[in-house]
Amino acid sequence: MSDYRELLQEADICELKCTKKFEALHELITLADSLISLPDSGEFEHQIRIREQKQSTGIGKGIAIAHATTDQVRTIRVALGISHSGIDFESIDGQPVHLLFLVANPPDTQVEYLSVLSALVRLLRSAQFRKSIICCSTPKKIKSLLDSSLSFEMSA
Repeated sequence: MSDYRELLQEADICELKCTKKFEALHELITLADSLISLPDSGEFEHQIRIREQKQSTGIGKGIAIAHATTDQVRTIRVALGISHSGIDFESIDGQPVHLLFLVANPPDTQVEYLSVLSALVRLLRSAQFRKSIICCSTPKKIKSLLDSSLSFEMSA
């Protein structure tokens, strides 16, 4: 993937109100432009639910990175839901999730997909980076922060 600015659009960064895992996932799928515009967003949500029922993607420190492979997209798509109150996501550390990433990838991009997931995880390990995202006042600022950070992280 040569242009990481295409991973996440401003219209895919949403403030979430729901505090329960599956409700928050549904909320993000229905608010994020690139996910609601899927030919069958309900089927994508079903795939996400199946993945979450196997094992939570709440990786701790207030982060979840839900993901599914789908033939409904031609390029990797990322949405971000921010919850100031926190989501009960059954995370490995038992803490509520404040940053919910949702990744959709086409079946033929597994290497790119894993690169994106690992770059996100590396960035999100930093408490300062997580705080910076939450403190950004607009989706435009969040996108700018994520674009520059992902571009740097994935070129390293």
